[in-house]
Amino acid sequence: MDLIRLICAIFLPPLGVFLQVGIGPDFWINIVLTLFGYIPGIIHAVWVIAKK
Repeated sequence: MDLIRLICAIFLPPLGVFLQVGIGPDFWINIVLTLFGYIPGIIHAVWVIAKK
């Protein structure tokens, strides 16, 4: 399942975070980071998935 989350995190970072933690602070932080830049969103999503 983590592989699917990581693939989602690469293509749609907020979706990867949502699948891992649901709608919470990490999800909203990832939305903001993705809006500021696609790469920071990916880095944050991979970090959240690896952390949990």
